[in-house]
Amino acid sequence: MKAVILAGGGGTRLWPLSVEEAPKQFQKLVSEKTLIEETLDRLSFLDPDDIYIATNKAHKSLVQKFCAKVPETNIIIEPALRDTASCIGLAAAIIEKTHPGEVMAVIYADHLVKNKEEFEEKLKIAENLAKEENTLNIIEVNASSPNTNYGYVKLGKLHKNINDTEIYILDSFKEKPTLEQAKSFIEKGNYLWNTGIYVWKCSTLLQYYKEYKPETYEKLEKISENFGTQAYESTLESIYPTLEKISIDYAIMESVDPKDVGIIKSDLGWSDIGNFETIWEVQGKDAESNVKRGKISSLDVENSLIYNDTDKKMAVIGLKNVVIVNTKDGILICDKSQCKRLKELNNGQS
Repeated sequence: MKAVILAGGGGTRLWPLSVEEAPKQFQKLVSEKTLIEETLDRLSFLDPDDIYIATNKAHKSLVQKFCAKVPETNIIIEPALRDTASCIGLAAAIIEKTHPGEVMAVIYADHLVKNKEEFEEKLKIAENLAKEENTLNIIEVNASSPNTNYGYVKLGKLHKNINDTEIYILDSFKEKPTLEQAKSFIEKGNYLWNTGIYVWKCSTLLQYYKEYKPETYEKLEKISENFGTQAYESTLESIYPTLEKISIDYAIMESVDPKDVGIIKSDLGWSDIGNFETIWEVQGKDAESNVKRGKISSLDVENSLIYNDTDKKMAVIGLKNVVIVNTKDGILICDKSQCKRLKELNNGQS
């Protein structure tokens, strides 16, 4: 199995920790390691030669810094941001050319997975399913709260049970719901959060591109044909920016016959680190339910996240449910429940 880490996102909802030149996957948000280093750690059961990283040209040096064991030839550069269907398709085309018949796992660099053993076990189950049944498999997790920031999948019939792991047929995808819809999903109990952790044979995925996105398929084939040659860079630079900008879900997954999609139920301790409220939720807290980092003195502060990544001392008094983040790039102060709106500000789009 080859793992492809997607590390090209901008992380605009985490400004000022996440900035254009060093977005969230290259930041220490939940531990003393960056998110991309955390991602590599949970893939330690793979040889570094079996790990690929998709990123953009501006962040190649950061990938090399934090992922030094991954061969430079395994760093897939996106010349333009064309969403996940393009970068996943390119990775699949390259891996299929260099390792025909190989299985590919799609892993996000900005996710948190606490249960490493479960993660490895479910990836291996998904790998075997991909080999034996040519299915497109997704490792999903129980929806523990009515979260409106995540997508959901509705479970179809139970397909099989492997080592106490339930494999379901997909019923349907549900995009980010309203709060009332999310509450109903939780009550019904047959919905899971969609993690986007995909496992499939590259050849199987590419056949779906050929069927549903033939123009994209032809362009990816043209690029991959030149991989490893002197013409690769120029071919990539000329063709990749012309690819349709669309997600893998809209381009492929929502068009595939649901019986060809395997849903693997898991308990990963998973979170998508998309905003400061999520960081507060997944972190260990002090007696007042605060998450703090840096030089901070506080009095009567509760349920808050306070990061001070400067040498100046910060004093906070009499506040509840706030996010305060101070870095060399700026200062954020907001109600914790409002931090999702950061992207609306010009500063949050840096």
